[in-house]
Amino acid sequence: MMKPSFWLTATALLLAGPLEVAAQDATPIVATDSGRVQGLAQGGVDTFLGIRYAAPPIGRLRFQPPQKPDAWSEVADATGMGAPCMQFYTPSGPNSSDLTRQIQGIFPTGTEAKTDNEDCLFLNVWTPDASHGTRPVLIWFHGGGYNYGSGGWPAYNGRNLAAKGDVVIVTVNHRLNAFGYLNLAEKFGSDFAASGNVGNLDLVRSLEWVRDNIAAFGGDPGNVTIMGESGGGSKVSHLMAMPAAAGLFHKAIVQSGPGVISGKPADAARYADEILAAAGVSTAAELRSIHPEALLAAVRKASPADAGFGRGPSFGPIADGTIVPRDPFIPAAPPQSRNIPLMIGYNKDEMTLFLAAQPWFGRIDDAALDMMAKGMGEDAVATIAAYRKMYPDYSPTYIASAAMGARFVRGTYLLADQQSSTAEAPVYVYRLTWETPVGNGVFKTPHTLDIPFMFDNAEESAALVGSGPEPQVMAEMMSDAWLAFAKTGTPKSRLLPDWKPYRPDHRLVMELDVKPRLVDDPEGTIRTIGR
Repeated sequence: MMKPSFWLTATALLLAGPLEVAAQDATPIVATDSGRVQGLAQGGVDTFLGIRYAAPPIGRLRFQPPQKPDAWSEVADATGMGAPCMQFYTPSGPNSSDLTRQIQGIFPTGTEAKTDNEDCLFLNVWTPDASHGTRPVLIWFHGGGYNYGSGGWPAYNGRNLAAKGDVVIVTVNHRLNAFGYLNLAEKFGSDFAASGNVGNLDLVRSLEWVRDNIAAFGGDPGNVTIMGESGGGSKVSHLMAMPAAAGLFHKAIVQSGPGVISGKPADAARYADEILAAAGVSTAAELRSIHPEALLAAVRKASPADAGFGRGPSFGPIADGTIVPRDPFIPAAPPQSRNIPLMIGYNKDEMTLFLAAQPWFGRIDDAALDMMAKGMGEDAVATIAAYRKMYPDYSPTYIASAAMGARFVRGTYLLADQQSSTAEAPVYVYRLTWETPVGNGVFKTPHTLDIPFMFDNAEESAALVGSGPEPQVMAEMMSDAWLAFAKTGTPKSRLLPDWKPYRPDHRLVMELDVKPRLVDDPEGTIRTIGR
């Protein structure tokens, strides 16, 4: 990270050729509160990659709240992504097939294990012009649950969205899995009081960095939107309820990841005890010195085969009464975010991305589906019946997939109901229904399909969205709406009908398709099962 500017200049010369072209390809040098940085212009956008926003969380800072980085004197090289956090995949994590490996070209998942590192607190900035301006800022928190992922996935490239909207885009890496969410407070006392939530405190630290530095990149620290998908949506939800994040952002977008509740300290402490036992660690000194790969190996050993998707122990923020005072949206929305406009939504067939590589996918019949539902209880039987009525053309496989994804539906509407019941700012709800043709349409409208569209990266993400005019229409429509929301608090596009706010007494939802429409409570039956 801390290479002298000589190396940046040499890199630009090698990449660009003649001196006059290289000079155009280097960004302005930007002074942050820790030191100067310089990146490269990409597609007319000044791009700064791998900026350190906190001190390396290693040694004495392992499992501790993030600290400001030490200052540097030379111009730091911001031409390459910073390392992602150490990656952990549960057995229910990314599945492998030719098609899913194709999609991992834009969501790299397992390939990041080749470059991951405990020293991972970096962020990336895309800005149309770092030399001046006061532009809205959009900060992206990555998916992968709380186990894996980074802000460097190709699908998250902010160049197109920054150029289209004249905005500043920021993506963030932070501590994950055991490095960010291992509750050691009960085991080792007050010195580790924050350990179960330090991954989310990293996110707060990134917001503080934006507050203190983004003006130097042409951004407006007074107009910040936080957004994220899947685990990133849960991170946004929790930031809305974290006192340390109050005042650091002004709008929020939750995509396929409503974070209604938090983990419980006692459960997290038991999981931590099992991990420490698997690692052979009994003292704080041993914990600070254990090799990170050995710690990750212990996590794998201590995690049961059915961990993931709500089964068994998992990593994530805990409601410790201080950093996260309570469940974010139970029993009500957090009072601190009453003035935060919220956009929230989900995709029609979330689970197909995870299930399509399973050996049973496409092979079950109605009898097998009914047997599965009965084994899971009354709510599952009611959910299967509701989806059969809603989608009469769906095969048993897709009905099963829809039922498994009902948690996205229920969580989205529960969070939207809670927020809109008490908030002074509006809530907007969407439901993505456009189906991707990739793999002969096997995925329909899967998890992550929204990302290439709202980032305006459809062409670069053909592995997931396919090619032709329809993905471009969806990208124009959704990136329009996301940008308008970030700028004004209202999602708009010339390709959309008037998008009215959602209320508990009038649950208006924008169905996003080539021919979008505003509908009233489109999954009311699913929404109310189990309440």
